[in-house]
Amino acid sequence: MKTLMAIVTLPFIVWTTSVTADLADARCDIYPRGSDHTSNMISCSFSQRQGYVTIIRDDGVTHELSPVGDRPGNYTDKSGRAVYRQSGLGDQGQIFRFKDESVYIYWDASALEPLADEDNWTAPFTTNDYDATTRLRCRALGDRDFGECPAGILRMEDGQASIVVQNQLGEQFTINFMNDHVNASNREIEARNEGDIWIVTINGKDVYEVPLAAIEGG
Repeated sequence: MKTLMAIVTLPFIVWTTSVTADLADARCDIYPRGSDHTSNMISCSFSQRQGYVTIIRDDGVTHELSPVGDRPGNYTDKSGRAVYRQSGLGDQGQIFRFKDESVYIYWDASALEPLADEDNWTAPFTTNDYDATTRLRCRALGDRDFGECPAGILRMEDGQASIVVQNQLGEQFTINFMNDHVNASNREIEARNEGDIWIVTINGKDVYEVPLAAIEGG
């Protein structure tokens, strides 16, 4: 009997070892269910192998997710509860929807590093004045490569938001994402939605990419 149990449990031991060996450092933003504001922003580790996902959070929580069926993004946790992976962060990360919270995983964890005020990653914007801050991909219309422009986000009901952007010349302006229109303060704007990203062109010369996750939050 002891020999049989050793044979049965061996694949589980091997699978667990291979998953933890491939853990990648990341940042986890935790949103309680129904909230637009994070309850915590912490270091975490992420691994995916053969469809199985492991998320190890620095607050002591570990998520071990098993794929369900043939539809990508459907999982169950260790307790058998449904978990869904959603897009919304583009190539910046992934979103996992649990029963009681959402976990936004960002591959870039640099925002967790302690910074002096003058080195603030999203300066001049801080969460003292905004619901959230971020850096948007931005470029001149004729450029091939994107830079980054800091932004402060003021969220409203029904998935609406005003985002104050500082462009690469240091000028600030506001883009309003309303349910029935998108406009900008004192500027001409063209906006189109491509999946989970709004592509916004300002005055026919500057392009900004705004993820839906930045607008809607958790």
